[in-house]
Amino acid sequence: MGPSQIMGTHFQWHFTALARRLLSDRSGTSALEFALILPVLIGLYLGAVEVNNAVTIYRRTLQVATTAADLTAQVKSVTNNDIADIQAASTSILTPYATEPLTIVLSSVVADDDNVGKVEWSCASKGAARNKGSTYEVPTGLTDPMSSVIVAEVTYAFKPLVGLSTFFSPGSFSMGQTFYARPRRSLEVKKEDTC
Repeated sequence: MGPSQIMGTHFQWHFTALARRLLSDRSGTSALEFALILPVLIGLYLGAVEVNNAVTIYRRTLQVATTAADLTAQVKSVTNNDIADIQAASTSILTPYATEPLTIVLSSVVADDDNVGKVEWSCASKGAARNKGSTYEVPTGLTDPMSSVIVAEVTYAFKPLVGLSTFFSPGSFSMGQTFYARPRRSLEVKKEDTC
């Protein structure tokens, strides 16, 4: 046996012994498993937080729509200041979440003799309100001929708080709620000024 063969056998023996030792050594297994599972756990946690935020905001947008329509339906007439106060009170329901993405459109829809709804007045917190005289399809059974209903339309442009909109598809999206309330103290809530 020559020196190169002895060297090769010696190297093989050391390599085999090292491989057996590494395979039988379990001291770093837990750390390795933790390092592999940590990104998955962080992703699950962030996903759960974002889903919880989205569901909470979705529920609160319904409360905003309900409150805005209810407060408007309680009076005989409203002014721009009243509408601004109603929208501000309704917006406070979203606290502690951001209110900038929130839009509230309050409208009075009056049914004609054929029970076709027409917008009498409409005011928006931001963006465009509905056009006066435009047709609005009210759900069946909600109005009678020559009656009216207050419509609160709320939209919220949800954006994930963590900013992982590319990771958590669909990322940013718009939530919408509509609530109807019949005027309580008159057949129709009048608007004293224009929006």
